[in-house]
Amino acid sequence: MLQPSATMMVIKKAANMRAQGVDIISFGAGEPDFDTPEVVIGAAVKAMENGKTRYTPGSGTTSLKKSIAHKLKRDNQLHYEPKQIVVSNGAKHSLFNACMTLLQDGDEAILFSPFWVTYPEIVKLAGATPVYVETIARNGFQISMASLEAAVSKNTKLIFVNTPSNPTGAILNKESLKNIVAVAKKRDLIILSDECYEALTYDEPHVSIASLPDAYERTITIQSMSKVYAMTGWRIGYTASSVECANAMAKFQGQATGCPNSIAQEAADFALSHEHPYLGKWRDAFKERRTYMVNALNEIPGFETLMPKGAFYAFPNVSAFYGKELDGVVINSSLDLTNILLEKAHVAVVPGGPFGADDYIRLSYATSMENIIEGINRITKLMNTLS
Repeated sequence: MLQPSATMMVIKKAANMRAQGVDIISFGAGEPDFDTPEVVIGAAVKAMENGKTRYTPGSGTTSLKKSIAHKLKRDNQLHYEPKQIVVSNGAKHSLFNACMTLLQDGDEAILFSPFWVTYPEIVKLAGATPVYVETIARNGFQISMASLEAAVSKNTKLIFVNTPSNPTGAILNKESLKNIVAVAKKRDLIILSDECYEALTYDEPHVSIASLPDAYERTITIQSMSKVYAMTGWRIGYTASSVECANAMAKFQGQATGCPNSIAQEAADFALSHEHPYLGKWRDAFKERRTYMVNALNEIPGFETLMPKGAFYAFPNVSAFYGKELDGVVINSSLDLTNILLEKAHVAVVPGGPFGADDYIRLSYATSMENIIEGINRITKLMNTLS
């Protein structure tokens, strides 16, 4: 049975409370709180004024594909031709294209937990079965060769990779990436690499798995305009892969949607082909917020929070509160704690259960420092009342 997005459920409930006049501090949404740069908006306006409002080729304009290819070479050391790129209505659409093209009934896809909530649902929509490989906080949510090999069967077709990670903020190190490539090569598997947060790393540079030896031909790299350029609502993502995979995904997309948004493509083309001076400022702001939030959470007895190395999420272990009680309500799960935080402290967070990690909750620090300070203060006060 298809499950709704946990993030969207929290956002909806918080919005309903806010509409009733409740002052809600939200750590739920997975999008930058910065506005789309004015120059990018200007490029979209110019495109509309110039009549760029009609259908484009189904897999994206040639100009945008060339800009993406240039970006991948410049930033990720990946060499792709425009014919290897498919532009879609967001990275989620790109993931859907890949799974619907590659998976069928009886197939299996490996997901590393904690995982983004949408991954298992897309796999199931494609008729396949998600298989979970657990990762743990004490080793930075890295991937062991033994655990990965144990999960592979004769039905395995695909391995999902997400670094930097939503929800943990972890970055897979070279050893983990090499372990994945080794198993994929040995068992002839496809790697689906979700790199939506690739520009938001704080302590070390991002490494695209397709840049490693033996990985390029079997990897579908997925990136997005959403997080890097604060263009979440513009809905532009893209894949870079073998020509064979690109052609298959383009055919599927052509029947499913026709083409990506023409105006958003023009804006994305401009953004990718011009300097991005605001990214450094955004990254610095996220890093400052990250450090404050994680340190403040770890000062609350019972919270155990790993310092994330990328994205904009803190992912504390809150299982120490399970079994505790507030106003007659016993906390037995991340959802229970999430509901109490929203209803009693008026702070919106996302439960870890739908991410495959029910001992955790996710907090986004893509909000102002003022909101972070106030929200953590509210959480601290509430936690101190638990018995």
